[in-house]
Amino acid sequence: ALAAEPWHCVVLELGMPEGETARFLEAVEGDSALATVPVLVHNGSRVDLAQEQALQSRSGARSLEFLSSLDELRERIALHLSADQPGDVVPLVRAEEARSRPARPIDSAFQGRTVLVVDDDARNLFALSGILELHGFQVLHAENGRKGIETLLSRPEVALILMDVMMPEMDGYTATAEIRKMPRYADLPIIAVTAKAMPGDREKSLLSGASDHVTKPVDTDDLIACVRRWLGA
Repeated sequence: ALAAEPWHCVVLELGMPEGETARFLEAVEGDSALATVPVLVHNGSRVDLAQEQALQSRSGARSLEFLSSLDELRERIALHLSADQPGDVVPLVRAEEARSRPARPIDSAFQGRTVLVVDDDARNLFALSGILELHGFQVLHAENGRKGIETLLSRPEVALILMDVMMPEMDGYTATAEIRKMPRYADLPIIAVTAKAMPGDREKSLLSGASDHVTKPVDTDDLIACVRRWLGA
């Protein structure tokens, strides 16, 4: 399957029988075409140091991500899926740093708040929704600017919009400008999401009426910090 098409990440179950985990890592390491594919190693309990070092040695130069929490696993999958190309996401901290780092708590400040994600790419919708839902948000989807406006008008509970700027039919710049023409949405936080941090993107987004701007691949901490600023949580 890995040889047939590009993949953004692999989730590898640690407890496969008969040494399948180690054999898989050795096979992947032997194929230079797979050098950039991130491997997320999942186990239901904390991986011990000796086991972790043994697996890392099987993977050669590849940096494995060891994850015991399903929430953290889902968050990392979402982050990898939001990348433009496989391997674009900065790897998780080194194993020795991860062991000394306390687990990041997920607060309940956003519980029940509603976010509208306007994006025509199903991969991005999944990635952004996964991050937001982990932090307690209810997430609505729209596939272009026009449908985003329709959804907003029918759902008064929307507290914030994540607006992709490049979409068919009506792009994010136009949709944002149209929303700002409606007095009741003058202060609604709209965060523009662009594929690359190109010069002028932020300024163009802000001129169209966006409150702020984030770039893909979306960093979880940066996104939530941005959302927190605008929702005052």
